[in-house]
Amino acid sequence: MPKRVLTGTVVSDKGDKTVVVLVERKVKHPLYGKIIRRSKKYHAHDEGNVFKEGETVRIQECAPVSKLKTWTVVEKVGGADAPAAA
Repeated sequence: MPKRVLTGTVVSDKGDKTVVVLVERKVKHPLYGKIIRRSKKYHAHDEGNVFKEGETVRIQECAPVSKLKTWTVVEKVGGADAPAAA
């Protein structure tokens, strides 16, 4: 059975060897038909502490590493957004 792969943004890199990734998806409301955003946070294993907050990464399902971590970071997709000049 293939492992699921999701793309999201790193929202926290405070834990050792752990990043929290926010994955957003768009779904159609069952009654009103409007497209709405749904999001979920996943704790992912980052062995070398290389991924930083704000980066877009791809995570893959894996065997449980700890109580919360059942995902591992596969690769970096995009960098952190540049702050707007004020």
